Amino acid sequence: MMKRLFDVICALLVLLALLPVILIVFMLVRVKLGSPVFFRQTRPGKGGRPFQMVKFRTMLGAADARGELLPDDQRMTQFGSFLRSTSLDELPELWNVLKGDMSLVGPRPLLVEYLPLYSKNQYRRHEIRPGITGWAQVNGRNAVSWEDRFKLDVWYVDNQSFLLDIKILYLTVKKVLARDGISGEGEATMSKFTGNSDK
Repeated sequence: MMKRLFDVICALLVLLALLPVILIVFMLVRVKLGSPVFFRQTRPGKGGRPFQMVKFRTMLGAADARGELLPDDQRMTQFGSFLRSTSLDELPELWNVLKGDMSLVGPRPLLVEYLPLYSKNQYRRHEIRPGITGWAQVNGRNAVSWEDRFKLDVWYVDNQSFLLDIKILYLTVKKVLARDGISGEGEATMSKFTGNSDK
């Protein structure tokens, strides 16, 4: 209950404080990337239950002759890269926090298609609400391997506390300012998870 109260109060305060920034980003995305401004995608939340996560759009909708989206590195623009590196694209997720879909701190919500690929231990990351930031994000962000990321997520599930959340939020600010670990090696964002040896 204390974590939820902290989430709601902080999300409201940040939304109010950054409202001018949010409006500016909204207009810039509309001008530079077009409509829709928001990127919505179904992600698994607590207990694996799906919810609609919302972010600012960072990629073009360019597709090939068959109508399939081009690879991320071909759709990513300089402006989109800036939004990702500064985490400005994540600001709309504060709405997910207010709705109760997410927490400020927790394992990042990944793709629904990954659910059957997790080992039993890896699936434990869904025992709590997913977060805007998390222990894996401040220990490498997208630059760590999938296996290490899941180990960090499960470690957080077992060791979560108010003081740890404060530490993670502080380290997140440092990571964002340093623009560290934004993408995986050789990737525009993060490599696709295809399963691993942790079974």
